[in-house]
Amino acid sequence: MATKTLKKTATGKKAAMKEESNTAILLIHCPDQQGIVAAITDLLHKNGGNIVDIQQHVDQVDQRFFMRVEWELENFAIPAAKIEEYFGTLIGKQFNMEWQLHFSKRKPRMAIFVSKMSHCFYDILQRFMSKEWEVEIPLIISNHESLRYIAERFDIPFHVIPITKATKAKQEAKEIELLKQNDIDFVVLARYMQILSDDFVSHFPNQVINIHHSFLPAFKGAKPYHAAYQRGVKIIGATSHYVTADLDEGPIIAQGVRKVSHNDGIKDLIRMGKDLEKMVLSEAIYAQLQHRILPYKNRTVVF
Repeated sequence: MATKTLKKTATGKKAAMKEESNTAILLIHCPDQQGIVAAITDLLHKNGGNIVDIQQHVDQVDQRFFMRVEWELENFAIPAAKIEEYFGTLIGKQFNMEWQLHFSKRKPRMAIFVSKMSHCFYDILQRFMSKEWEVEIPLIISNHESLRYIAERFDIPFHVIPITKATKAKQEAKEIELLKQNDIDFVVLARYMQILSDDFVSHFPNQVINIHHSFLPAFKGAKPYHAAYQRGVKIIGATSHYVTADLDEGPIIAQGVRKVSHNDGIKDLIRMGKDLEKMVLSEAIYAQLQHRILPYKNRTVVF
């Protein structure tokens, strides 16, 4: 028994050290061709980069190559500030790549948009406060005062920006300015009951994550669960996706479903639906924080 305990402790320490290590993460996609993996791994190897995670995928229809590679920066010969320049010059241009470079030591900065529903909002803040996620939340924006008390409990600045058809452009301009002032990396719509304008979305391409019930477009409107109940559905779900100019048609990040039956009433559907929304939204946020999402066209590759 003692030996087993010692092994677990050693493993735990090793895992903790790995989590705390300073790594670089490269996300790429390009036309599929020979030599891509070899070129990237050779560059990292020659410069002392220890790869800790590598995943790849080829879209056979579009003949597109996708890859995520993460390596330790300790003992890596290329300075962090020069990695992107070196990569672009030595490999990126050669293979006609599009890429993103991230560093694990930098905490992403996330803004939350809310209205009156609190279930996703509470779930996000609980995960944030429990250190489940390595993220900063500099501000919360709402079109109502209703959830201010929650933000105050967590000591996060809460900005109320009411929006009407007549004031939408002006108020969204205020929101955009706040997000840029706070150096926000991405926005989460935690049941924010406003449709973002095309102009707003254009400022944050593939940086706004939304959650909705999967009844759309079959069950539109303010009471989708009521409509689903009336139709006698046998399955309910939730979908998280990036927001685009096409309403609720952006690249999907995560989805979840749950079977229901004739025994489930409207309250049951709402309760189960809220649980799914929380789970699916948190899954999308975690993938974003881990830099595991590669959008391409209107789809995503999630490593």
